[in-house]
Amino acid sequence: MKNSTLITSANRIILIVCSLALAAVIFLPIWRIELDAAQYPEGLELQIYSNKLAGNVEIINGLNHYIGMKTLHADDFIEFTILPYLIGFFTLSFLAVAISGKRKWVYVLFAAFLLFGIVAMVDFYRWLYDYGHDLDPNAPIIVPGMAYQPPLIGFKQLLNFGAFSIPDIGGWIFIGVGILVAYCTGREIWLAQETKQSFALLAFCVLIGTQACTSNAGPQPIKYGKDQCVYCKMTISDARFGTQLVTKKGRAYNFDDVQCMIAYVEDGDINREDIAAFYLPDFNTSELKPAEAMFYLKSEALKSPMRGDIAAFVSKNDMEETLKEVGGTPLTWDDLWE
Repeated sequence: MKNSTLITSANRIILIVCSLALAAVIFLPIWRIELDAAQYPEGLELQIYSNKLAGNVEIINGLNHYIGMKTLHADDFIEFTILPYLIGFFTLSFLAVAISGKRKWVYVLFAAFLLFGIVAMVDFYRWLYDYGHDLDPNAPIIVPGMAYQPPLIGFKQLLNFGAFSIPDIGGWIFIGVGILVAYCTGREIWLAQETKQSFALLAFCVLIGTQACTSNAGPQPIKYGKDQCVYCKMTISDARFGTQLVTKKGRAYNFDDVQCMIAYVEDGDINREDIAAFYLPDFNTSELKPAEAMFYLKSEALKSPMRGDIAAFVSKNDMEETLKEVGGTPLTWDDLWE
């Protein structure tokens, strides 16, 4: 009779693969932060390994000096000393659990790896917060109330720089290993006929972890009276005409007029294939909606900020009612690009 306390052969193989993958992480970049601005068209990149920083570190340190941020040096972080050992520990732990084949150690391994991931992300957030808020009061450039904390994951605009934070190849390996060990744990719970509550708890943990690594879809709020149009550099003040395009990386570009957005794309300032979606505000509610599904009206009476004089409507009836009031020409989304 098969020993019911041992894990399956398939799960042993998965754990061995995870062990080898974690060993590789020691030599691979785990996270990266990309910075882009007009003066750096090719962008700047900071890569974070388990034991060092790489990329355009010196250039970024030079720029950070102007806004009072501390310079980045690997020697200042105890994490770079202990992280390789922690990864090595989990590398050996995955291998040891695979060899022993004891089901209870799979549960312990999953809990320990999940805890490690949570602590690591909290520590990374604390690190970003400290560097973004602990500023030199005598810095050459001081914006009252401004902090420069990069995002934990996703995109954030910091003055004229856009900061994009995302796992690098080592980070994706970590995520993949987490998913695989969660699968092994769930499979063993199922085979051991554990309680439904235990399996539900596991599913919840995996769901939360998955959501944490998924970027938010849809438009991002435009700060009217504060955000600038990427194309004409004017302050975006009229919510009826503020538009937005969002890239596949999740970065949002804001414009004060649909004509500015179209000109920005047609001038080649951004590759069309990098764009995930366009959003325009409903003329009546100012709520940003997908551009392709809206109805458009061009009329000089609308007087948009850059005189594109084009309004968008979620409802054809709303567009027709406005047409009766101000006159003009109904258009489609494709018409705007002709």
